[in-house]
Amino acid sequence: MSVITIERKILEKNDEIARINRESFQRQGIFVINIVSSPGAGKTSILECCLPRLQSQAGVAVVEGDVQTDFDAQRVARYDVPVVQVVTRGGCHLEARLVQDAVSRMDLSGIRLLVIENVGNLVCPANFDLGEALKVVVLSTTEGDDKPLKYPNMFLQSSVLLINKIDLLPYVDCDLQQLRQNALAINPELKIFALSATTGEGISDWCKWLLKNCATPDAMKTDHSVEAT
Repeated sequence: MSVITIERKILEKNDEIARINRESFQRQGIFVINIVSSPGAGKTSILECCLPRLQSQAGVAVVEGDVQTDFDAQRVARYDVPVVQVVTRGGCHLEARLVQDAVSRMDLSGIRLLVIENVGNLVCPANFDLGEALKVVVLSTTEGDDKPLKYPNMFLQSSVLLINKIDLLPYVDCDLQQLRQNALAINPELKIFALSATTGEGISDWCKWLLKNCATPDAMKTDHSVEAT
């Protein structure tokens, strides 16, 4: 019982800071997405594909989360965007306080889109609100089509699913249609984009949807008028 009590207190404190983060982002007109996935699904590679398209139409900043190293922040910094690396030193997810500390080190003037790339994990990040407008879960075809059923809470808490590495479909045991069905069985409201960070297929559609939502007056009310593929 004491473990449950401690966990509840941690989540309550996190939720309070997340609320403060969200209100601050709203005041500044910044649309925030929290990208989650298992390790190696391609979060950073997708971001690298998107940044040139996004920067031309919206100011973009990035918070990178990882257990160790600043490798991903170095990759993102090449695109001349504000970026802060958060190293959790073993922690399996970002928390609202870590995001709050990270953005306090950034100049968000002119920023309209803040991308938080979470630690690679399909379990813990589902439970921690960071103050984002929405969660975006990335799943690669190399992981198979059953992951939504194995990790339902992550897909339930997410608003968008990016299916990455579709260029590998001929070589892996993954049924794209079955993957979509499994994901929608968990969350019927999920917007799904199939894409490849290697070939660029589907990236434009995802960026178009994201920019359309980023441009809404209220950063917490997403516009779903651009259909996913």
